Amino acid sequence: MPSLTKKPLRKFLLWKYKYISERQFIYALSILVGFLAGLGTVTLKNLTHYIRLLFKLEFFNNYQNSLYFIFPMIGLFLVYVIKQIWLKKHIGHGISSTLYAISKLNGIIPRYNIYAALITAPLTAGFGGSVGLQGPAVSVGSALGSNAARLFRMNTKTRMLLIGCAAAGAMASMFKAPIAAIIFAIEIFSLDIAFASLVPLLLASVSAVVTSYMFLGTDVLLRFQLTDKFEINDIAFYVLLAVVTGLASVYFSKVFFGITNFFKQFESRAVRLIIGGLAIGTMLYFVPPLYGEGYGIMNNLLKGDHLAAIGTTPFDLDLTNIWIVIALLLGIGIFKAIAMTTTFGAGGVGGVFIPTLVMGNVLGNAFAKIINNMGLDFHVSESNFTLIGMTGLMAGVLHAPLTAIFLIAEITGGYELFVPLMIVSAISFAITKYYVSHSIYTLKLAERGELMTHDKDKNVLMVLDIDKVVETNFIILKPEMKLGDILKNAVAKSSRNHFPVVNDNHEFLGVIRLDDIRHMMFDTELYDKVDAASLLHADAGIINYESDNMNVIMDKFKSSGAWNLPVVKNGKYYGYISRSKLLTAYRQQLINFTQ
Repeated sequence: MPSLTKKPLRKFLLWKYKYISERQFIYALSILVGFLAGLGTVTLKNLTHYIRLLFKLEFFNNYQNSLYFIFPMIGLFLVYVIKQIWLKKHIGHGISSTLYAISKLNGIIPRYNIYAALITAPLTAGFGGSVGLQGPAVSVGSALGSNAARLFRMNTKTRMLLIGCAAAGAMASMFKAPIAAIIFAIEIFSLDIAFASLVPLLLASVSAVVTSYMFLGTDVLLRFQLTDKFEINDIAFYVLLAVVTGLASVYFSKVFFGITNFFKQFESRAVRLIIGGLAIGTMLYFVPPLYGEGYGIMNNLLKGDHLAAIGTTPFDLDLTNIWIVIALLLGIGIFKAIAMTTTFGAGGVGGVFIPTLVMGNVLGNAFAKIINNMGLDFHVSESNFTLIGMTGLMAGVLHAPLTAIFLIAEITGGYELFVPLMIVSAISFAITKYYVSHSIYTLKLAERGELMTHDKDKNVLMVLDIDKVVETNFIILKPEMKLGDILKNAVAKSSRNHFPVVNDNHEFLGVIRLDDIRHMMFDTELYDKVDAASLLHADAGIINYESDNMNVIMDKFKSSGAWNLPVVKNGKYYGYISRSKLLTAYRQQLINFTQ
């Protein structure tokens, strides 16, 4: 746990308890966490920027396409070395890991997460890995928020709130979009939107934005000023774009899960590095715009300069032919998801957020170009459709429609496009939700029953630790034990009224309750005639330690009507859970959630 010199910290805590209310201190901490998250994000951006500057030297420019093949493998190799030799720890996807920490670790995030992504993500993206920095920024900020809460002895609920503040701070600092950042924290991290939670989020978001302005000035990642107004005649095209981005979001998600599962079959990280490194290098050689995060593509397309967005390719193509340009743009969109996931599979560290925006950006632009060059009596704003395409992909892939709407509107000043933003976001999200039940961030957590949602009842059950409610102090019987031994060595020595029966392999066979033997307890003639095997019977149900989450366990109690159920771990008897202890633990956790 983080620590300062114990005596000064103790003095400070005593002073705090005496002079500062809990709410005031949370407000102060949220400002601090916002500043730290902003500082972490600025550091990530600058480190990545300086790495890229090295490759803009004249020497590298002469061999640019060839080096696109080599650079990503160098970056991935450096990340591999850092992971294997120095960190020796797993670095998960930033937002998914943070969600897991909230749901299953009471918001406790290891300190190494502060610097792990801070070092490995710039190496991955700076050397050309096709990933973003938003996920690592959230990872760094969340680790800072968690450890700040632990340092000042804050409770679990406050610790989780500060993690949300850090996530909002990272988002606000990255895009200079404080309103979207708050919505992001609420939508992705399922935070309580009560007033007590909203004020810290506001303070953290503003603190992070101010920090970003302090270090980066007025520079923004996406440079665009809305010039074309929303036209009501374009509604049908926006609906069609929504369908396209919805289907593209399904494609993006399926590709992510498919390639991720492909790399999982290789146990060796070195093998993953070689396969993934060669694959990403090949893709970047033939499709150079896939290099790095992709802000250049987005900004150039928003400015209407598709030639600069496409850049130099190894093919001798006629880029004056608009249909070749459209095909190249669609190719960039299709391969962005593949390149991103391959970078992850090879061991790279980065985020999904920015690649999602890139794919939406090129698809929206290509869509508008198709409409404008079909020879029909229609003309749509390419810049507006480029923006709206980003919204559609973000809403679909990330399952965050509100974040998508407000982020694009806020960073581009495109509030006049609220109607198409809402249309595309809603339809794209609905289509993706139908085919992909959860986002890239949350699917695996949801499958394991570890996903925090806005359902407070489920959240309370989720954070309950099964080990805290399992009781293991039962006297165990063997099937060959005689009634006399059972009475002497079990009943007489236990305050329990039921006794699990296991075989020599410790496998659970059944249970004997006191009521089962009460009628023969004083019949001494049966002491050597009746054994446990003839008395045991199946319990009302069995809890599987590995696979049953608390929701399932609660359902088993409800359906069976039992007051006690046995727990089996790795196929062997482990203990019992009582309904009364489970409900007591639930009630206490509910108090912690709502106080």
